Amino acid sequence: MTDVLTQSFRFADPRDLADLRTFATRAKSIDDGAIRLQAAGNVLAAYVCVLRPRILGESTPTILGLRTMALAEPASADVTVTLASVMDRLARSGANDVELPIPPSTVSESWAGVGAPRSGWEAQGTISDAELKAAAEAGIAEVAGVIPASAGAAVVNTARAAVWGRELPGEGTLPAGAAFAAFALGFLGDGAQRVFRNGRWYRLSGPRGHVLVRTGAGLGLGFPG
Repeated sequence: MTDVLTQSFRFADPRDLADLRTFATRAKSIDDGAIRLQAAGNVLAAYVCVLRPRILGESTPTILGLRTMALAEPASADVTVTLASVMDRLARSGANDVELPIPPSTVSESWAGVGAPRSGWEAQGTISDAELKAAAEAGIAEVAGVIPASAGAAVVNTARAAVWGRELPGEGTLPAGAAFAAFALGFLGDGAQRVFRNGRWYRLSGPRGHVLVRTGAGLGLGFPG
């Protein structure tokens, strides 16, 4: 995604830029990868990848985090850039700044090329934040307990796939990785997340952000699914 018509994003409030900084910081602590910045009109959507398959046939679901922020003026941009480049620019901003220059160098990420549905979502109920937090913490502890200190990438990927690809109890085929994403990105509070489904896609939505889940292998490797 390299079609840039806007050179920088001007936010409606300094707190929106601060929210983006927090979101990017949390995402970078999970996976030092990329962020997709998609602006249309007065809304900026920021996507990050929390989990994805790393090897062929791996059962890890592809899970994205999404936050939307208000812009002070209309913008048109759709770029995928490194989190490091965005963090570098955010580090230079002051407490009252509202502008983020778009990094000039883009990167190619297969997950950024397949968008979640914008319509056709069907409500599936809610899941409490407490339940999601408990599932995330249990999964984190399980992964840490089964991975040896000197484990190679294959062992780590297999362990993560087994834990985060497992279905959340009582939630159909929604994988436990959705709970990990909501927890790690700071989307959980003391309430509940609304659950939506559209085919192989799930969405957890709450006041702090959204988690998008594509079930089934292949998306993270760029295969059609």
